[in-house]
Amino acid sequence: MSDLSISLHWHRVEPALEPGKYSNAHTVQFNDRFDLQVDAAPDWGGATDNTNPEQALASALSSCHMMTFLALAAKSGWPVASYHDHAEAHLGKNAKGQMSVTRIDLNPVVRFDTGFSVDDAALAQMQDRAHRYCFIANTLAESVEINIL
Repeated sequence: MSDLSISLHWHRVEPALEPGKYSNAHTVQFNDRFDLQVDAAPDWGGATDNTNPEQALASALSSCHMMTFLALAAKSGWPVASYHDHAEAHLGKNAKGQMSVTRIDLNPVVRFDTGFSVDDAALAQMQDRAHRYCFIANTLAESVEINIL
């Protein structure tokens, strides 16, 4: 299997590194050319203009789930015309009392070519299969909810 990597760059802009008095803002670089501005979540003092690791985690899960769903749909002959999702990462304390992403909700909306449809049960089954085969979902285990819209 391949190793997939990013580059992360942070430097202090304040005179000293003191608790609560420094910026977490940093850059994550993909493929040595695409830069993403990242910061702490707004509840933890991060800038709302930047993404945060919790959003990035939800994005990774949503993307993986969609790509898995599309691969399964293509194998089944389902003519997917569009796929939209609104993923939400929920912060809270886990069973050990540690702050964590306690749950990620996916809310996929799938549209098909005109004249094609599947019933709700078949769509739910395909979404469940996509969840079971998604690499990121398998990494996160029990903390994913899929709400089919």
